[in-house]
Amino acid sequence: MKLVKTSEMGGLDLDRAVMMCEGFNGFFYASEDWEDGGPIIEREKISLSFNGKEWEASIAGSFVEKGFSPLYAAMRCYVASKFGDTVEIPEYPL
Repeated sequence: MKLVKTSEMGGLDLDRAVMMCEGFNGFFYASEDWEDGGPIIEREKISLSFNGKEWEASIAGSFVEKGFSPLYAAMRCYVASKFGDTVEIPEYPL
C-alpha cells in the first residue's frame, strides 16, 4: 500500500481510489470516462466550475478539489469526501 495526497492523485491512483469509494475492483476509468464518472457526479451532486485556469469541484461547498479536467477535479472531490486529504491505495499491479 502507498499513501497518496488526494489533491495530487491522477491516472490509475485516482481511478483505484474511486473504485475503493464505490466498493469494487475491476476496470473503471472515472477520471477519464464520462460514462464511469458522470453518474458519480450526478449522484453525489458534485458542483463544477472553471476559474480560468483549472476546474474546481465541490460537494455542498465542502471538499473542494481542483484538476486540469472536470472529471479529475470531480473524482478528487469524491475521494476527499470519503477518505480525506490522503488515501492509502494498493501498489501496482493489483
